[in-house]
Amino acid sequence: MFEIGDYVLNATNGICKISEIVELDMSGDKQLKSYFLLRPVEEENDRVYIPVDNADKRIRKVITQDEALAVLDRVPEIEALAVNNEKERETRYKEAVRSCEPDSVISLLKCLHIRNEQRAQAGKKSTAVDERYGKMAEHNLNAELAFVLEKDRQEIKDIIHDML
Repeated sequence: MFEIGDYVLNATNGICKISEIVELDMSGDKQLKSYFLLRPVEEENDRVYIPVDNADKRIRKVITQDEALAVLDRVPEIEALAVNNEKERETRYKEAVRSCEPDSVISLLKCLHIRNEQRAQAGKKSTAVDERYGKMAEHNLNAELAFVLEKDRQEIKDIIHDML
């Protein structure tokens, strides 16, 4: 599924390049296990190790240019993430960010946009949870679309913001 040289998206580290497959004993039980060595595009000196046998749950290939354009076309029709109660808010946000799926992330961003407008009208600031997950979601989505479409990240951010 993944090969050396592939660009992948990881919710924590953003866009990474698979640089090699290494055998490591990370558990301390003297049994070697295969790991993808990822190099984040923005921090090339960093190293991220993802178990090969669990990779499809932690990373996905970066979308194609055609897929990125289709995502931008769909922004207006994507529904805002529905959060039924405050207890589930952070869980729902976390799920959307960790999914690394553009539609889920856009749904979260729409939810946050609406919520921030409502809070501002009530004279309230956005919450720390909203800020944290909004930044993560925006960072990964903008980074991936900018990378794939060869555009500036701020330009992508502005395009999406105008469509929210």
